[in-house]
Amino acid sequence: MTNSNSNSHFSRLSSHRSSSSSRTKQGFLASVQESMNHALLARSLAFNLTISHRTTQTHMIDPVHDCLELLDDTLEMLSRISKMRDNMSSDDDEDVHTWLSATLTNQDTCEQSLQEQSNSYKHGFTMDFVARNLTGLLTNSLNLFVSVKSKRRNLLSEHHESSPRYVPSSEVRRLLEASVEELKVFAVVALDGSGTHKTIGEALLAASLASSSDRTVIYIKAGTYNEIIRIPTKQKNVMLVGDGKGKTVIVGSRSYKGGYTTYQTATVAAMGDGFIAKYITFINNAGPKMEQAVALRVGADKSAVYRCSVEGYQDSLYTHKNRQFYRETDITGTIDFIFGDAAVVLQSCNIVARRALPGHNNFVTAQGRAEPKQNSGISIINCRITAETLTYIGRPWKAYSRTVVMQSYLGGEIHPSGWYPWSGGFGLNTLFYGEFMNTGPGSSVSGRVKWDGYHSALTVTEAEKFTVANFIDGDMWLPSTGVSFDSGLVK
Repeated sequence: MTNSNSNSHFSRLSSHRSSSSSRTKQGFLASVQESMNHALLARSLAFNLTISHRTTQTHMIDPVHDCLELLDDTLEMLSRISKMRDNMSSDDDEDVHTWLSATLTNQDTCEQSLQEQSNSYKHGFTMDFVARNLTGLLTNSLNLFVSVKSKRRNLLSEHHESSPRYVPSSEVRRLLEASVEELKVFAVVALDGSGTHKTIGEALLAASLASSSDRTVIYIKAGTYNEIIRIPTKQKNVMLVGDGKGKTVIVGSRSYKGGYTTYQTATVAAMGDGFIAKYITFINNAGPKMEQAVALRVGADKSAVYRCSVEGYQDSLYTHKNRQFYRETDITGTIDFIFGDAAVVLQSCNIVARRALPGHNNFVTAQGRAEPKQNSGISIINCRITAETLTYIGRPWKAYSRTVVMQSYLGGEIHPSGWYPWSGGFGLNTLFYGEFMNTGPGSSVSGRVKWDGYHSALTVTEAEKFTVANFIDGDMWLPSTGVSFDSGLVK
């Protein structure tokens, strides 16, 4: 009798919670639709502005063009979420959380581009107003989703243990040591004409026209390619393979002082999901006096960069958004040279701060998490961080900036305080900066900053939240890339 009443009570309670969860989910889906409707209006405005108000300086990029590209990307992600509707389950949570976080990053980038060109572009106010309204709607969608996610997890834990997630067989790691011939190359790029194309841009265009859903491998033979490369949102699963660091080199020189938005300074930019780069050097050689000058910008979800080199000065590597992984890659720069708002893990990388201009400070990272419920951040694991001059590990670009450095070697040129404020007290109480089991002469935390958001000694439980498996869901997608990775903390 007692058990029966207890079961009946549990059933009513469970039913009530399930009903509440369902209402929250419907509210979330309605908010996504509202965000989509507003994004369509914003896209229409951006398109009309790019047509009606073309800049008179042809070397400059219309900042609204950035907004147009980013809105197209946002609409694709919102459309994916909307199509899930009744079929959305806990297995989709990490995808949805990532995409909603990325839509907010897109809006922030649009607003940044408008601000950067506000003196020369007089029609940005209208676009900025619409963009800010959309940001509010997307923030609401993200907050509602996190509520749905939390309630669903509570229900699962009450009823049963969630089933273990499937991790693909290690067989797919055969790609790791595969030769170029074994990779089923779509195109070969060679400066001397010995390939199918002489430029990378031509090969990418041919690949886009082929419209294959399979992995598209483009082999780029040794040589220096002076090109600006764009892999758009709709061009997915592109793999660029070179002959090695310093052998296959892609060079650009766009810069903020040269008239471009930070977003458009990138030598190579990859937006299409599933992007992979191996054995290539990416360079922006604009120089330290030209301010922001990106060598590689990645916004592609589930992207991997392996045994590459990213070289520049200010803003060398723009980890823009979505889930990203870098392994055994050299990254060099001066100011904020690893920045952006992706959920990114850098593992076994060599990070080098170059000599700064006189009177300037060096900062390795500038993470751009603007909202507390975004799942983004920078996780540096088992890397080597050295510098040619006194350097700080990072500073908070946005209020909820999140960066951890774990099990890494920190050279003697790392400033004893470790971290540096962006402006006054901005973000110092809301950021999350952490260190865990680092070594080297710059690893002592005794002189570190005393901010509320800084954690000098993460616990193992805290540190594990930022591993490949937990932070970027890497066990589920990295094996198919053929890129070597450590799922958890380094043993």
